[in-house]
Amino acid sequence: MPSKPFTRASLALAAMAACASFNAHAVDIDAGDYTALPPGTTLGMVYYQHATRDRLYANGDQAPIRPRLTSDIGIARGVHFMKLGDYVIDPQFLLPFGRLSASRDIAAMGSNTGVGDLMLAATLWLTKPGDKEHFGITPFVWLPTGQYSRNDPLSLGENRWKAALQAGWIKPLGKSVTMDLAADVTVFGKNDDFGAQSATLKQKAQFQFQGLLRYHLSETSDLRLGLSHLTGGETQVNGVSQGDRQSTTKVSFGGAVFVAPKTQLLATVGRDLHVRQGFKENARINLRLLQVF
Repeated sequence: MPSKPFTRASLALAAMAACASFNAHAVDIDAGDYTALPPGTTLGMVYYQHATRDRLYANGDQAPIRPRLTSDIGIARGVHFMKLGDYVIDPQFLLPFGRLSASRDIAAMGSNTGVGDLMLAATLWLTKPGDKEHFGITPFVWLPTGQYSRNDPLSLGENRWKAALQAGWIKPLGKSVTMDLAADVTVFGKNDDFGAQSATLKQKAQFQFQGLLRYHLSETSDLRLGLSHLTGGETQVNGVSQGDRQSTTKVSFGGAVFVAPKTQLLATVGRDLHVRQGFKENARINLRLLQVF
């Protein structure tokens, strides 16, 4: 157990890390995301994520409180594939929105509903549509456009710029199994209006590694298993290190099916296996509707 209780500032940092995970959905890949599609293809997607968190950790030790943080988050996403010289790219946007709610011993954190930070991205493929393997590189930018208040620890926006660079690779491992791998690094701008004292928050770079396996039941349906590990991201408040380096491992399982030639439904369930810092997800449900135009 930690030697001292969590302060309001440390709770706010833990909540910020949880809220940041909603905006990080662009970096969390679904199996098949790095498939290069023909130029001129447009995708419209809507996501829904429900997650509950009932444990809070500091440096690997569980805090002696009974927290509960629940999130219901949607994301609207648009993607368009086009040619750039000899390459295929896919400019896209992602806009999160939803509700956060705290209860039990952290009920004083309240609840909030709003829109998160707008995300812009574009993958550059070094392979071509129709290839058996796919490899792409994606820069992401988060704009500080979301709902934010320094007095509210459950704001969906982060009041700072962020950028990430991700590489993704898809490789068939036989007729029925496909492997998806991705790695990324995220860098953070500063939030100069953090907490009740309007402090300056800075954060070190954060790294994530993901691996997924798909078992193809048919040409239009599959089962999938994913594992992800995130590390880094230690914060400073007014120049004072918080000693809150992240180290989170999570697992997911689910499937996807085309219910019509251009309509796909995806569902996964998952949870955190290990958390060093912040809230631990005990359950997560992800749903996605994809429409090809």
